[in-house]
Amino acid sequence: MDRFYSFIVPVFNRPGELAELLESLAKQTYSNFEVIIIEDGSNLRSDGLVKKFSDQLSIQYADLPRSGPSIARNAGTAIAKGDFFVFVDSDCILPADYLNLVNRFLDIQPLDFFGGPDRASESFNLNQKAISYAMTSFLTTGGIRGGKKKVDRFYPRSFNMGISKKAFSAVGGFPVTKMHPGEDMVLSIELISKGFASGLIPEAYVFHKRRTTFSRFFKQVFGFGYTRFVISKVYPETFKLFFLAPTLFLAGSMAMICMSLLLGFVFILPLGLWVILVLLDATFRNRSAVTGSLAVIASLIQLYGYGSGFVSAWWQITVLRRDRYSVFSRGFYPDRP
Repeated sequence: MDRFYSFIVPVFNRPGELAELLESLAKQTYSNFEVIIIEDGSNLRSDGLVKKFSDQLSIQYADLPRSGPSIARNAGTAIAKGDFFVFVDSDCILPADYLNLVNRFLDIQPLDFFGGPDRASESFNLNQKAISYAMTSFLTTGGIRGGKKKVDRFYPRSFNMGISKKAFSAVGGFPVTKMHPGEDMVLSIELISKGFASGLIPEAYVFHKRRTTFSRFFKQVFGFGYTRFVISKVYPETFKLFFLAPTLFLAGSMAMICMSLLLGFVFILPLGLWVILVLLDATFRNRSAVTGSLAVIASLIQLYGYGSGFVSAWWQITVLRRDRYSVFSRGFYPDRP
């Protein structure tokens, strides 16, 4: 089936990275699509860049005051003409056959919305490769963000996510909140609760640059952990014991360090074994001992950041009884009671 797709990309101060994304879109082997760039209050604007690609792509540009990714993406869908809206981050690069693979998959297995994995490109710098490993490895996330096929429902994320126009309209779009990250997970939950079919397309991966510094990466994964607890409070049916793994890793490793200082180094051996496994696996995958070493640091940041974010949200909401999750209530969707 010859479907028409609308790529919708919010961008904030990233014209350099956006250029790489647009170059990859211009090389797509499936050509029945448009691109909509939503400038989300940037100081470094991308309108000149968009104009340069106007002869290669069917592309539109809209400029908004700083509103957050949810509002920017919803604004993009308001002017989109596609049968499917495809959301990717501005720091992604798409393989040339990405959209062709998606379209063929939907011919065989019709879905209302879908997602794909992300990975590192050979062109990425060492930090980006290390962070990509930390976010996709079985030793850190169980492989759930690296393309692992899941036995339960799949919840696409907005770095690589496609939704039919019908399904998107039925739930009123992304939750209209400036709280980020987490709005894409809420949208997936709402779509599934409405009976729309979701699925993973393993071959439809994107190259995702993510954060380029470890400090920014920590802030990002802390937010992931925080909002994971928040979402579990609003949608308790989505909670899985696996979500506790980073928190247990945080508590366990701290206990091992303390016990090793008090009682002997033997107590830190399990943590040391994990570090060695990550070092060897990341080195082998990236064919670089330097990247492997950085991947150990990134993996610790990923687990400690996520775990501490989860604990922080638990403490504020459960212990201090602060209302930190009403931002995800249904009242934050337009035209919804």
